[in-house]
Amino acid sequence: MKKSFGEKLKSLFSKGSSINDDFYDELTDMLVEGDIGAKTAFELVDELQAVCSKEKIREQDGIIAKLRELLLQDVKAVTLEPEAGKQNVWMMLGVNGVGKTTTAAKLSDYLKSRGTDNIVLASADTFRAAAIEQLAMHGERLGVRVVSHQHGSDPSAVVYDAADALRAKGPGIVIADTAGRLHNKENLVRELQKIDRTCSLKADEGCYKKILVIDATTGQNALRQAEVFNEAVKIDAIIMTKYDSTAKGGVAVSIGRELGLPVAFVCTGEGYKDIGPFDAEAYINDFLGL
Repeated sequence: MKKSFGEKLKSLFSKGSSINDDFYDELTDMLVEGDIGAKTAFELVDELQAVCSKEKIREQDGIIAKLRELLLQDVKAVTLEPEAGKQNVWMMLGVNGVGKTTTAAKLSDYLKSRGTDNIVLASADTFRAAAIEQLAMHGERLGVRVVSHQHGSDPSAVVYDAADALRAKGPGIVIADTAGRLHNKENLVRELQKIDRTCSLKADEGCYKKILVIDATTGQNALRQAEVFNEAVKIDAIIMTKYDSTAKGGVAVSIGRELGLPVAFVCTGEGYKDIGPFDAEAYINDFLGL
């Protein structure tokens, strides 16, 4: 089983290494292996080494405390709530395989449990027939309305109809599942920008959010995905899935530092209830094995 970053950190200190350049080089390598990108890892360790040298910190607890402080500066959390009495639209983005459709269902269940009773799921991933069927099944199980068109139809039209269906019943939220085909970036960007315009048009002012779903175990791939989607439509928040995996990576650190994007939710399992607000301190403590 792959050792977590926290376990590796403990063994680095238990080796009794002198706190010198070699120690910090090894720490950099460990951060890279822990899914914090090379660029971020080098910058972090340079800052850590400078502050520890300046403040004459040479013991384990002090070094870890300073590392925690630096990591927390990069990890951003955001609270996402639909605005009461308004027409909200949340567009779910992400590549295939990250658990986007299931996350849309979990999110609708989470919001329902917190008092949002007018929820419409929009099957705007019309490229993958299985996504339409999957969302329909989730909607049925959760008692949430799903609006879909046939396979291959215009995703923007699905969002448009879902928003009209929502408005007919009063204020609430549309959660739109979208396709995530990254192999043809230009087509993806064009398609997303079209859906983006529709979402923007159909949501009340300030009530439209673009949420990127990433798989927490994919490390730097997740950072690349965030770059592409953010470039296409300017992401508001991240949801991390598969956070229950043993390879709890530090990808939120890279995404926070390099792109300034905050995390709103984490998913920790397959069940509908396995979603909760992101806690930056708990995430960093978890990463460091504290």
